[in-house]
Amino acid sequence: MLRALTWVLATGCFYLVFGRIGQAAEREGLSALDYLVRFFGAADWGYWLALMIPYSCFFFLVDAHVTWRVVRWFNASEFRFARMLPIRASAYILSLLNEQVGKGAMTLYLWRRYQVPGWQALSSMLLLGMMEIYQLLLFAAVGTLLYFDLVVEASTQLPLDRILPAVFLAATLYLPLHIAFFRGAILPRARLRELGLMRSFRLALPRHYAFIVLLKAPNLLGAIFVYTQALALFNVEVPFGQMLAFLPVIFLAAALPLPFHAGALLLWTALFPDYPEVGAFSLVMHSFFVIFNAVIGLVFLPAANRELFNAGVR
Repeated sequence: MLRALTWVLATGCFYLVFGRIGQAAEREGLSALDYLVRFFGAADWGYWLALMIPYSCFFFLVDAHVTWRVVRWFNASEFRFARMLPIRASAYILSLLNEQVGKGAMTLYLWRRYQVPGWQALSSMLLLGMMEIYQLLLFAAVGTLLYFDLVVEASTQLPLDRILPAVFLAATLYLPLHIAFFRGAILPRARLRELGLMRSFRLALPRHYAFIVLLKAPNLLGAIFVYTQALALFNVEVPFGQMLAFLPVIFLAAALPLPFHAGALLLWTALFPDYPEVGAFSLVMHSFFVIFNAVIGLVFLPAANRELFNAGVR
């Protein structure tokens, strides 16, 4: 039932996005298809590939490094970075189907090679996921603070100038309470804290939370730069400050469990109402990114299979 609902919502998002594209095309006397063909035909695809391929490789290295750090902190202190690369890369292949399946591959590896119980390994993946959200909130807050006038201008369809500050405030208030709870300063007898799934949260100190955000920051800063430059290649001029304020919010919408990141697709068109075609642009960007990451995974797949299924020295 839930799966069917996500597909219904995703269909609705696509309908709204391409409806707006159709309206823009009609104003210029074109069909929606001709409008998109013109938009994509005007792009410099050579420079676009020269931008996207290095960034995808850079993202993989940063992502693998952060995951390796977290695993060393909370699960396997002797784990070497070279061993993380094929495992993290191969998880991208599984993530084509479902991101949670990709995390499951990491959990399987830690269990087979380091006898880390599955719940404990999964707790580290949950901690990573939580701090990914906080990283997006932090950058979105900085962008909103520096370019609040742009947020107000984009609030014609959604009251972002009220929604975003409220979300930032709630997240700011929650994090110290979260840390205090798992350090035992609040509700010290709570059984939730003792679950294996919560192990990494129990062990994490405030510096661990800060380090995860800092270590992952290059990927988000790189994404802001890449998306700004890529839009320019598609003849859509967006200031860096506007992208700093909006892209983390769009990535938050992408985290919603909808097929094809449909939530982000709709938010693109809401934030850039003068360019409804950026919804299709975002679909191309996301599709290339996940497919190229899967290609990286295929390159590392033989090494990952050896790590997962062959006995050997750690």
